[in-house]
Amino acid sequence: NRSEVDPFIVMDVMEAARRAEAAGRSIIHMEVGQPGTPAPAAARARLGAVLDRDPLGYTVALGLPELRAGIAALYARWYGVDLNPDRVVVTAGSSAAFLLAFSAFFDAGARVGVCEPGYPSYRAILKALSLDPVGLPTRAEEGHRLDPAALASADVAGAIVASPNNPTGTMLSRDHLAALIAASGDRAFISDEIYHGLHYGERAVSALEISDDVCVINSFSKYFSMTGWRIGWMVVPEAQVRTIERLAQNMFICAPHAAQVAALGALEATDELDANRAVYAENRRLLLEGLPQAGFDRIAPPDGAFYVYADVSDLVGDGDSRTLAAEILDKAGVAVTPGLDFDPVRGGTTLRFSYARSTADIAEGIARLKAFHAARG
Repeated sequence: NRSEVDPFIVMDVMEAARRAEAAGRSIIHMEVGQPGTPAPAAARARLGAVLDRDPLGYTVALGLPELRAGIAALYARWYGVDLNPDRVVVTAGSSAAFLLAFSAFFDAGARVGVCEPGYPSYRAILKALSLDPVGLPTRAEEGHRLDPAALASADVAGAIVASPNNPTGTMLSRDHLAALIAASGDRAFISDEIYHGLHYGERAVSALEISDDVCVINSFSKYFSMTGWRIGWMVVPEAQVRTIERLAQNMFICAPHAAQVAALGALEATDELDANRAVYAENRRLLLEGLPQAGFDRIAPPDGAFYVYADVSDLVGDGDSRTLAAEILDKAGVAVTPGLDFDPVRGGTTLRFSYARSTADIAEGIARLKAFHAARG
């Protein structure tokens, strides 16, 4: 029964959009959380420089020492954290880091808290590992921030919390994150920080600024614009490094060598990556202005990431968010993600709009959504 996980609905939406494009239709992609920009020029140049002289075979399981040191230096620059590179584990994207963390910190059958709404693959990976995901509902009127008291009282062996959150873009303040870590007590606390670097006011706070007794997961996919390279990392307490190493040796051998080399270049691409963030900021402005004009007026401004989460309970009629998303794709040529992906209980009345693509695409998508709303009456 472990394999009987729910589908990753956004991937199904992507396939439906692909079929529509193959049939000759123009589709605006607001469904997937994937930057429209390539890997940074410095990342591509770094890899190009070694392709003809390096066989790019296996690396050690924990990752290239130079990359681990570079990631540790990133924590000093971004957060003022003095991080021992020995605690950094390079992974095949954040997905591999979730597998490693869940395997290392929880025994089969353990109950693990996940925020709802939240990233759907948490639930699927936990179930596939014979773990029991336990929904911890958040409320729109509280900015979808998990209540520390709810975590403290939850019957779970630990929890995973994301800031900025997917799909809401909600960020946690230092005090709120500290309260959640305190509420977890001696239970495992996993902080998903994959959207760090994508903020539109104050920067996000890392759990490592508060405690060393946490597991932090991040990736080069979002801010660094390297989704398909499948390269990420995790930071674990020193006592857990060898456990994670043994698991990584057997599960993955190592992260892709070529992607690790490119990631070294990406760490040096601050100007290019901050320019990408400026594009997302403009896209965010356009969506927050345009979505209400297209009938999606129950939204909360996101603090970070590149998503807007909308309450569409007044628009779904006799259907649900999946039905509405299919109608929008069919009639407007805009791909959006049903909220059922992120909240299996309440997601039938929500949609997620991604603004990770070009500003021209976002403007065209808004125009199409406005036309769809007008035609729908």
